[in-house]
Amino acid sequence: MNDEANRSESRVERNILEKSDQELIYPPMEKMGSIIVDNFPALGKLTALKLLEWVQYNPGGVISLPTGKTPEYFIKWVTYYLKNWDNDETRADMEQNGLDPTIKPDMKSLHFVQIDEFYPIPPTQHNSFYYYVNKFYIEGFGLDPDKALLIDCSKIGLPEGKDLDEVWPDSEVDILLRYNQAHTDQEKIQKTALQAIDQWCYDYEQQIRKLGGIGFFLGGIGPDGHIAFNVTGSDHNSTTRLTQMNYETQAAAATDLGGIEVAQKRLVITIGISTITYNPDCTAIIIAAGEAKAKVVHDAIQKKPHIRYPATALHQLTNARFYITQGAAKKLEERQYQSLSVQDDFSDEKIEKIIVDIALKQKKRVTELQQADMIEDCFGSILLDKPDKGLPYLVSEVENSLMQKLRAGSKARSETVFLHTAPHHDDIMLGYLPYAVRNIRDASNTHIFAYMTSGFTSVTNKYALSLVKKLQYFLDTKAFNELIDEEYFRPTNVNGQNRDLWQYLDGVAANNTLMKDEGEARRLLRNMMEIFEEEDVDNLKHRIVELINYFETQYPGRKDLPYIQQLKGMIREWEADCLWGYLGFDSQSVKHLRLGFYKGEIFTEEPKPERDIPPVLKLLKEYNPHVVTVALDPEASGPDTHYKVLQAVSEALRSYEEETGRSDIEIWGYRNVWYRFHPSEANIYVPVSLNMFAVLQNAFLNAFGSQKEASFPSHECDGPFSILSQEIQVDQYQKLKICLGRQFFNEHETPLIRATRGFVFLRSMGLKEFYSHARELRRTTENI
Repeated sequence: MNDEANRSESRVERNILEKSDQELIYPPMEKMGSIIVDNFPALGKLTALKLLEWVQYNPGGVISLPTGKTPEYFIKWVTYYLKNWDNDETRADMEQNGLDPTIKPDMKSLHFVQIDEFYPIPPTQHNSFYYYVNKFYIEGFGLDPDKALLIDCSKIGLPEGKDLDEVWPDSEVDILLRYNQAHTDQEKIQKTALQAIDQWCYDYEQQIRKLGGIGFFLGGIGPDGHIAFNVTGSDHNSTTRLTQMNYETQAAAATDLGGIEVAQKRLVITIGISTITYNPDCTAIIIAAGEAKAKVVHDAIQKKPHIRYPATALHQLTNARFYITQGAAKKLEERQYQSLSVQDDFSDEKIEKIIVDIALKQKKRVTELQQADMIEDCFGSILLDKPDKGLPYLVSEVENSLMQKLRAGSKARSETVFLHTAPHHDDIMLGYLPYAVRNIRDASNTHIFAYMTSGFTSVTNKYALSLVKKLQYFLDTKAFNELIDEEYFRPTNVNGQNRDLWQYLDGVAANNTLMKDEGEARRLLRNMMEIFEEEDVDNLKHRIVELINYFETQYPGRKDLPYIQQLKGMIREWEADCLWGYLGFDSQSVKHLRLGFYKGEIFTEEPKPERDIPPVLKLLKEYNPHVVTVALDPEASGPDTHYKVLQAVSEALRSYEEETGRSDIEIWGYRNVWYRFHPSEANIYVPVSLNMFAVLQNAFLNAFGSQKEASFPSHECDGPFSILSQEIQVDQYQKLKICLGRQFFNEHETPLIRATRGFVFLRSMGLKEFYSHARELRRTTENI
């Protein structure tokens, strides 16, 4: 094969490196090449160009491509180029980005290798990777199915005449039967099946190697650093095998499988690390986006090969690369150093970041930093060389800045209209509940809480089933029949909606489960009447039986029917009502916009101006807010709903400004369990007390019943998000305590600061700055 496109002289790579003014690799610190792009959509475009370039020069080659949400824009861009190859505009775009438009890639000639699969999972399930690769790669890219090596669990290791459910009841596999003695007839069948699976994995590996190994591998990197399902600790000589997932990987897979409780039962079949590295000419590309991946990216690129860091095995491949966003590259020191060293002037934010980082590293107050501390740090040494002002002035300015931000977060507003917006129903609470509470205490303020999506994907079938069964019980009670007779559940009965809420909260106060259950059942019946346009109790009882059957029989993670999506979404909306009911707001203060782009697809569609902007604009016109809060994701990584909501809010604000002439709106950008602000990025530090932590935990566990069992947890915390939110706020306090000194807090003149044990970080912006966060994302995606 011609390996011209594999070398660092790849036109696609050379083109983007020349535009970036960065080198492919900075040895000796970096052990493999990396290319950095601005954002998540741009990452997908670069990867698509590289694949197509590789195929141009390697017809008949072997490719292996990833599943999940990470390759969304890769898939979109490959599909776009293949469908529009002969379009003049497309050809100009390809030429501009280093791809030769005169050679159309022969996708039919390629061999395809599926990377991994959950086990056991039927191939017909839409959340199986088998289904995914067939839909998006075999069909979507026009590959030849006869040249594809796929992982179909229904054909692997099963005794003749048996199906997956018969061999593995409840889809649970005891992998220790590989080694333990089988005692029952069922265990004997399972042990035989395990041996047959292991043999299948060996044969799968041999088929790959007979093809010469993988020529083009594209994968993501997991929260523990895993590539494919080779988790941290995997042998670098590992081959295709049936294996277990660790907690971090189970948490990442929970969304695909319908909950962590399902993921914890599943094993996986995965190609091994040596499967990827077997072909020494393999072009192996790992893609990563967002600051949350910065540490695992740093370890993979800069650590010596070690089983703790699976991707370090790729160092042996000349054509291995990391394609990453700016956020994911933040811990690559040499690149950050090179970028800083050519700058003539540093912004105040950059100076503050450097000094804060050095203070944290040295565990010193910022005003205690010495010349030696700065010189010891590569960024500090650059800082000393650049400004005219000396170190004493710089550290004094940083200390003053930190204190000013703390003062800003210690004050409450008055006579202010707040429009709190959130992509998901727990985002505001996890992001900045303490500051919301502080501003709620002043009755001159007005607060509107707007949730942009229905959030139905966060409600498991198990939880929905529990609510339906509660309603089934209460429908036969005298109290419920009396409420029905008085038309309590009529959709226009606003007082009835609020009484649902008050009933539930009275139950919370009384620690009375039955009272809480009745409040939930009331709201669920009200929602069912709206969804089914039905008020007859007997007919609704039949609907309840249907719902029970649905939730008991549907496989977890399956895309729900539209009316089930609506029902689950209304469960989430009820939870948000409960949260703000805690603080004295009725249901009318909580707005549920249900923007249309949120449909439960694996790749969420882009917001449509004619559909998704008007509901937000209507709210702005109705309440004319002074402050609008937004979940701030400037890079479009993590939950893609966040940045799509950001786009919708940005466009609505732009239209509102044009129509009203108001440019005085203040934006509060917040982050929660998915993203973190560096202290230098935030300009409002909100003190959080132990009392507020107690409110956070109690309110979360009582209001967000669907999240109590943490079915879709963070990989950082095996528990409810409220625990992780508190851990983050405590960590932010510890950082400021180092920078300002313990004495500053313990001996402060105000009880508010003396009682502080956590901090919420926010970023206040004007409209112009906020618009700039959304503008580049819009430009990057508009041509797909």
